[in-house]
Amino acid sequence: MRRKPIELAAVATAAVPGLTPTAVSSAPDDPADFDSALLLDSEGKRWRVRSPRHPEASARLETEFLVLRAFAPGIRAELPFLMPTVAGTVRQGALSTFVYSHLAGSTRSVEELGAASPGVAREIGAALAAIHDLPRTLVSNADLPSYTPNEFRQRRLNELDQAATTGKIPPLLLRRWEHALEDVSLWRFNPCVVHGDLHEDNLLVDGDRVTAVTGWTDLRIGDPADDMAWLVASNDQDFVDAVLEHYTASRRDVPDAHLLRRAALSAEFALAQYLVKGLAAANQDMIDEAESMLTALAEDVAEHGGQPISVEPLPQPASVPATAATASGSAPDAAPAVQVTPIPAEAVQGGRDVGARAGTDDGVVDAGRTGPVGSKVSVVCVTAIPDDEPASDDKPASEDSSGDDTSTQSVDVIQADAPVPAVPADAAAPAAAPANPPADDTSTTALTVVEAPRR
Repeated sequence: MRRKPIELAAVATAAVPGLTPTAVSSAPDDPADFDSALLLDSEGKRWRVRSPRHPEASARLETEFLVLRAFAPGIRAELPFLMPTVAGTVRQGALSTFVYSHLAGSTRSVEELGAASPGVAREIGAALAAIHDLPRTLVSNADLPSYTPNEFRQRRLNELDQAATTGKIPPLLLRRWEHALEDVSLWRFNPCVVHGDLHEDNLLVDGDRVTAVTGWTDLRIGDPADDMAWLVASNDQDFVDAVLEHYTASRRDVPDAHLLRRAALSAEFALAQYLVKGLAAANQDMIDEAESMLTALAEDVAEHGGQPISVEPLPQPASVPATAATASGSAPDAAPAVQVTPIPAEAVQGGRDVGARAGTDDGVVDAGRTGPVGSKVSVVCVTAIPDDEPASDDKPASEDSSGDDTSTQSVDVIQADAPVPAVPADAAAPAAAPANPPADDTSTTALTVVEAPRR
């Protein structure tokens, strides 16, 4: 249940003894995790109240409290911005509400930041560089998470698997994200201290200056690109380039070449994380919003290709060639895979009618097909091996099979002096062999392929 600003003001009086609010207003924050308010007391001082909406958010606030305590005065003095100071806290059940001393400045939208003077981009770049150049011992001493590049990549892969199980992620995005996460060359970076939840609502700006950075709930050692995701998501390339230029100039370490690609991936993947969070909280509004944004992103990627998020291009799925239809409109039967080894041909005399063999002792009657006959003519009888469930007698052979024919067929070779099996009357006659083939002719002998009765 969401708390109103007036309720948060009442909680703040319990957290900070002597606080007497005279005015209150709502403050921008993550609506899925926190309720926030700004207070004005009787002495004209301002305060900020953050109340968690669930235990996981409360744990994040408690982590931030530990983080802020770890920032010694000497470290704070080197930063180009101010940081929050916890003035008091009160616990209600499993949730802890925190009151912070007010910091000068106000939040602005990404569009407003991009449209501001170049000095704002310079200030944001310098603030990002200062965070990423913080000593890593600050995180390790506070026992906060630390990830190597491969550990971070594997963590994202696990999150992708979790998101895929929801069945709500468009397949195009799943393929796109998995390809980027499997692109090892993309994940070669130097881990550094990362804010972890940096976006426009955690930047306080006064004029052209970034006066403060708030929201230190996810401090860790990891990928610096995570703190750039909100910039890339703005789609204001000039603003992104300006911030990156000042960021690069201010950092002690040279940023890696694929920083913005990973930032774009992080911005896209945040939608999947938002969906999973909504499902975990059983918040249908969050779920619907996440699905809508995912659908819009998939359509944009399909139409325009999206922002580059990997070094290697995404391979396109192999297309299945369509089977040509027969003249009657039905798909032709797949030809049996029969390998015929060339046999030196002997003198073949053309013009003789195979039908002359009708009425022989074995009772084989020719159906009227003619073909060349030599002194030794081989006839290949291809007998289809029946399936476990033979097709009905009245169903045409062309309709019995669907897709590719992978059945095995037996092949019998019958010499010319053996009885020739009956051949369907409507079968096309093979082309006649030349009467006098050259001496070095090594082509195959005339073959007659007939359909033998099913066994």
